[in-house]
Amino acid sequence: MNMTSSQSAGHEKLIANLSPSLRALAVRGTVRSYRKNSVIINEGEVGESLFVLLEGRVKVYSNDADGREITYNTVEAGDYFAEMWLDGGPRSASVMTLEPSVCSIVSRAALREHLAEEPEFALELVAQVIRRARAATETARNMALLDVYGRVIVTLESQQGPAKPDAPISLTQITHQNIASRVGASREMVSRLLKDLEKGGYIELGVKRITLLKKLPARW
Repeated sequence: MNMTSSQSAGHEKLIANLSPSLRALAVRGTVRSYRKNSVIINEGEVGESLFVLLEGRVKVYSNDADGREITYNTVEAGDYFAEMWLDGGPRSASVMTLEPSVCSIVSRAALREHLAEEPEFALELVAQVIRRARAATETARNMALLDVYGRVIVTLESQQGPAKPDAPISLTQITHQNIASRVGASREMVSRLLKDLEKGGYIELGVKRITLLKKLPARW
């Protein structure tokens, strides 16, 4: 389908909102739009493209043979993902849109050209890979060493830290299923824990929102 002039102008505006280094990369790619809940990448497939997220939000996750899901990360607009193919291996995780999203898809050849012309971006790319490897290691550590409650607490307090009575923290676009996928537990178990914390006055539950009212107890 041919892109209309208004669509093209809209994509140019999204690219213009990026940081200078990422903007220079995004213009080398092909812009594509995705509906909510679209699977962009399948774990295990061979990939040779990096995705710059211009608009929307995506989750990086894996499923096991029984359909259980673990979410590794959520990527917001203005960032990029699917860079782990750089070692020549298969995709290490799947990626799905959490809302309507727009990406600039940058091919291997285009990325090589960008790295040759913008060598500083190579350092940014390496730093990004290291940050995500550290996050994956932390997730694995938590899964191995913490019980479900401990993993829920880490998930809630890892975004903005623990709340204080005079400084509550509101977490938006978060559901019981989101948390369950992150901690490797059932939604029902997570819901019970959250309702108990609400009864104890530690949190307040809303629609796709959880407000932390004070520091969460280490044990429950």
